[in-house]
Amino acid sequence: MPILSKVRDEKSNPVATQPIKPPVFGKWWAMLGLSIGVFLFALDVYVVNLALPIMVESLHTDFATIQWVILSYLLAISVFVLSAAKLGDTFGKKQLYILGLIVFTFGSALCALSPTVEWAIAFRFVQGLGAAFISGLGTATIVEIFPKKQRGLALGIRSGVFGLGITIGPTVGGLLVALGGWPLIFWVNVPIGILGCIMVARLVPSSPVRDLPPRFDLVGTVVLTLVLTAFTLGITQIQTQGLHSVGTIALLIFSAIGCVGFLILQTRVTEPTIDFKLFRSVEFSLGLVLRFLGNFVMAAAIFILPFFLELVQHYSPERTGLLLGIPPVIIAVTAPVAGILADRFGARIISSIGLLSIAVGCLAMSRFEADLTLPQYIAGVAPYAMGVGLFQSPNNSAIMGAAPQERLGVASGLLSLSRILGQTTGVPLVAALFSFVTLTSANLAPHVDITDAPIESLVLGMHAAFGAIAVLSIVSTAIALFDWWFRKPTSEFEVATNSR
Repeated sequence: MPILSKVRDEKSNPVATQPIKPPVFGKWWAMLGLSIGVFLFALDVYVVNLALPIMVESLHTDFATIQWVILSYLLAISVFVLSAAKLGDTFGKKQLYILGLIVFTFGSALCALSPTVEWAIAFRFVQGLGAAFISGLGTATIVEIFPKKQRGLALGIRSGVFGLGITIGPTVGGLLVALGGWPLIFWVNVPIGILGCIMVARLVPSSPVRDLPPRFDLVGTVVLTLVLTAFTLGITQIQTQGLHSVGTIALLIFSAIGCVGFLILQTRVTEPTIDFKLFRSVEFSLGLVLRFLGNFVMAAAIFILPFFLELVQHYSPERTGLLLGIPPVIIAVTAPVAGILADRFGARIISSIGLLSIAVGCLAMSRFEADLTLPQYIAGVAPYAMGVGLFQSPNNSAIMGAAPQERLGVASGLLSLSRILGQTTGVPLVAALFSFVTLTSANLAPHVDITDAPIESLVLGMHAAFGAIAVLSIVSTAIALFDWWFRKPTSEFEVATNSR
């Protein structure tokens, strides 16, 4: 029966029998080429977050508006990452990965030239469009190049490179802001992006493509754009207008109805943006849920910490950058080890341990006070960072391993979408909680910017924010451990994955 099934699969999915062309310089050189894009993508995370408090003053804006410098970027990735992944299966991942690097680099230059916060938000959307191709196609290409027995290690190295990018990001960002202001954090992407394009073109092999006519789900993309924008705008408006605003409530209701409509629409189109057949795998579906929850927590933590260090501790951008560089160093060291452990003991148990460690770290950070010392800071961020390193690559391996070979691009896109949706919802929701608790404790009106709140109120707001994401981390850990303990492998693939 397995032989007949294999023959049937080869006839229905001819691309599944076409192995990727071996890299000219070897798979490790191909990894080096792809790592440039991963590094660039990661560098942008901490650098921009670090500069947000400075940009508030420089661009004459407020806390609620400056969030859109982050959110417009995440929205662009959320909307286009699945389409980018599908196009990669059709036209080839390498070519579109290079296109993404070009758009990302061009968008970075435009961001550096932004005269107002509105232009910065718009150009960040352009940058996010390029990032959608980098994020959606990089993981799939790595999975194609490396054999299954090395998948955990390869994805662990990818996570390590990502950790290296966010390690250098705070330090470099602090120095750049001190030397020439926030525009320099975008200019630094330009030479790296150009180098990345050259290296990917030279070192990464072309991947097999599907022998199908390209189809783009235009209606689904438009609906998804409207839904995500309405939801994010509604959440950010809560911070300034509260829940009593008719416009805010209307945006949230529209986003809820639109989400249901989008899912219904996806079941009725020929080439949907989301391939629901992939969700028949419990391993794949649960992995995406945990990816969403994990990145919700991580994005919220990354967003809140710079404001605490600069507004409460009154640290300079340089010192803030050095302190924000501690977690990425730990992540960069832990992630490759986590990939090896996942290959040895199974992805589910290692990622569960990672989620538990994140929860411990968030609980510790929820007790940070205005007189925080360096050892106390390290004691809080260290378990958080170690947990991120242990969670990411095993979770990626479990998700990508549950996808069929001919749908790796779409699976990679869904992985990126779950990650970005977690960030897109985590930043405004936790920021809204942070803002609400801060302003309420200080008896300030909702329209007052939190940067004007007293230190005691800012500390209370941070306690609430990190306490909330700690609870979410504990819930995520419970879900993962319940699955690992009670659910037995049900497919040949799951047996093979969990026996590694």
